[in-house]
Amino acid sequence: MFKFLSNIVRNIANEAVDKVIERIARDSYTENLFEMIPASKKIGPIQLMETMMRASQGKPPGRPLGSHMRFSPWEKLLFSPVHLFRMPTPETEQIQTSVTIGRKAKKPLTIQIPIMIAAMSYGGALSKSAKIALAKAASSVGTATNTGEAGLMEEERDAADLLIGQYNRGGWMNTKDKYSRLDAIEIQLGQGAQGSSPQQTKARDIGPEYREVFGLQEGEDAVIHSRLPGVDTKEQFISLVRELQEETGVPVGLKIAATHHLEKELQIALEAGVDFITLDGAEGGTHAAAPILEDDLGLPTMFAITRASKFLSNKGATGNVSLLATGGIVTPGDALKAMALGADAVYMGTAVVMALVGDQATKTMPFEPPTSLVVYNAKATERLDIDRSATNVVNFLNAAVKEMELVSYSLGRSSLSEINAQDLCCIDPFIAKAVGVDLGFVAPEEQSEYFNGMGYPFTGIEGGEQLPEQQIH
Repeated sequence: MFKFLSNIVRNIANEAVDKVIERIARDSYTENLFEMIPASKKIGPIQLMETMMRASQGKPPGRPLGSHMRFSPWEKLLFSPVHLFRMPTPETEQIQTSVTIGRKAKKPLTIQIPIMIAAMSYGGALSKSAKIALAKAASSVGTATNTGEAGLMEEERDAADLLIGQYNRGGWMNTKDKYSRLDAIEIQLGQGAQGSSPQQTKARDIGPEYREVFGLQEGEDAVIHSRLPGVDTKEQFISLVRELQEETGVPVGLKIAATHHLEKELQIALEAGVDFITLDGAEGGTHAAAPILEDDLGLPTMFAITRASKFLSNKGATGNVSLLATGGIVTPGDALKAMALGADAVYMGTAVVMALVGDQATKTMPFEPPTSLVVYNAKATERLDIDRSATNVVNFLNAAVKEMELVSYSLGRSSLSEINAQDLCCIDPFIAKAVGVDLGFVAPEEQSEYFNGMGYPFTGIEGGEQLPEQQIH
């Protein structure tokens, strides 16, 4: 019986395929379904669908999770293990993983691992359950989580041992009764996936708890302005930083979208005396933004870290001003390479959300995406198991840091913070030049000769030369 039914199915499928092929071969190209193949190859399947969305809806499509492009070529960088000229770290030695942010602040923030949970706001991005799960996970591993552009949600504050809050362009965290309860304050002037563009959530999409946390009136939209309210000059920014430092004693930092104007922005940050700087590269994620903001705006995370680290070193600020990196950092390798290039710690967002969902994706698939478990106002947020999600994130972070420790042993380093550009080589000459890392297919003592032969002077690390002390973090 099974064989009989199988033959029927095969015959039907064969006949259907034959007719499709005959139709494709017979129809002219302008009337041919196959025309979608070269069209999608020319435009790209993502751009094709977004073109159709624009045409249908008359507004920019709000693409979730940021750009699909990986602007930072992390895979071009490789760590260099040691064997004899410097010995590997004995396996009996424990690798140090902790990081202190804002060393000069009255109340510095110390995290036990160099990975923090990125700024993803309640309401503007994630559900209450998801935010609580992330806060619980961060507390379990001794790291910090970030409120994102939101007000102070009591459940998140209760669950988070270490909470970084954003003094934001919507104004929802900008009163003393809220920011005085934070462990660090991040003044948010922009983000990688949106730059400093204005954003708006319509009142119809805002529930009662959202309104309470954000302090919104019934029928009031949630508006993120292009500028921080009350900050229209650099002098006003400098005054704000100092006021927040004096009032709270916690580290006060600046978050911006990484930009080619980076050094000009950082100069003002240093004049203000910030305790840390958070750079969000062009690969940064978001709940939803116009594709042009995600794909065509900003500076890739890798190059932003390199330039910021060099700037801070030249200004003698390395160590005193912590450098935090975020935007497209997905793997433990990405995180450790970011630190080797100069970041003191990193944020992870999208990867952490994927870990949070984990095997609970089966609750929604195949008819709904797994993100419907965690996105505010999505269909399946009530089905998210908070404790199970927190455990997933704890497991992910512990495994990620363990992988980073394994590399540290092979590099002969006893602390993740000791790993620097000398521990890297690059397999692309242009990337090597840009980030100041030795080119892997040229011996260290021949780097200068090779790059001079290419027509430009070498400015990287040559022949095992030691970095200045302030560049080793």
